Amino acid sequence: MIDCVIIGGGPAGLTAAIYLARFRRNVVVIDDGNSRASWIPRSHNHPGFPEGIGGDELLVRMRAQAERYGAVLHPERATALERKGDGFLVSTVNRTLDARMTLLATGVVNRSPQIDPATHRRALESGKLRYCPICDGFEVTDMRIAVIGADEHGVAEALFLRTYSSKITLLAERTVDLDEEDRQALQEAGIALAGAPLASIDFESGDDVIIALEDGAGTVVVDTVYPALGSDINNALAIDMGVALSDCRCIATDEDQRTNLPGCYAAGDVVAGLDQISVATGHGAKAATAIHNALRALDGQTADK
Repeated sequence: MIDCVIIGGGPAGLTAAIYLARFRRNVVVIDDGNSRASWIPRSHNHPGFPEGIGGDELLVRMRAQAERYGAVLHPERATALERKGDGFLVSTVNRTLDARMTLLATGVVNRSPQIDPATHRRALESGKLRYCPICDGFEVTDMRIAVIGADEHGVAEALFLRTYSSKITLLAERTVDLDEEDRQALQEAGIALAGAPLASIDFESGDDVIIALEDGAGTVVVDTVYPALGSDINNALAIDMGVALSDCRCIATDEDQRTNLPGCYAAGDVVAGLDQISVATGHGAKAATAIHNALRALDGQTADK
């Protein structure tokens, strides 16, 4: 039987795999290749990489590191997770795995504007489309910035970006949902509010991003765009298992990344907190150590009384 099956091969899941493999545990990672980290063209705030590192390159390095110590990686999607006695059954379209413990590192998916996938990828790589002002706000210093999402979340993101630039426009994807307090905060910060929702975004006509507004209300021309449309949490497997969720629908855990279900742990962006690679890797390290010690206790390898 496998000691631990990790579902999700982003920074949290791969960190846990590295730790568990170095604890000489039999560990398998199931990953469908959709880690949000792969959307990062270059991260400049990940410690140890002063020139920055791309998300794909970081994941390649982490996979190689996990495999070097014996972790097994299956590039597949987990389709089911269920209890089997005190352990778990993890299923994909190709296999079913018996595991003593499991770690859910399934992450979240950013909601994006209506952009075809190829254009979306090119816009990310060029820096014209960005999703994480904490990650790369420094890189847009003094640029013209559009924030999509004329609601409380969009206002908060626009105000956060005001640290870096005075040239910010907030616009709605569909409707404006701002109260008087929101409008006052925008006005005091010098953030413009577009007069109509967006109709289309052109990322590929030269150096500028050209945003056309509905009903012929004009255009907004910027250097980069931050969608502030929220995210969808990959919690379906957790819900099917009866794992408790927090108020924001993330998986609820204790300080050791344990869920309410014995033997089931969670780490990374699927857990409520700051969505950063450094936080995810910390979660992975904590979860792996807790899993290893729990297995030791079950096998009578501790001095606990």
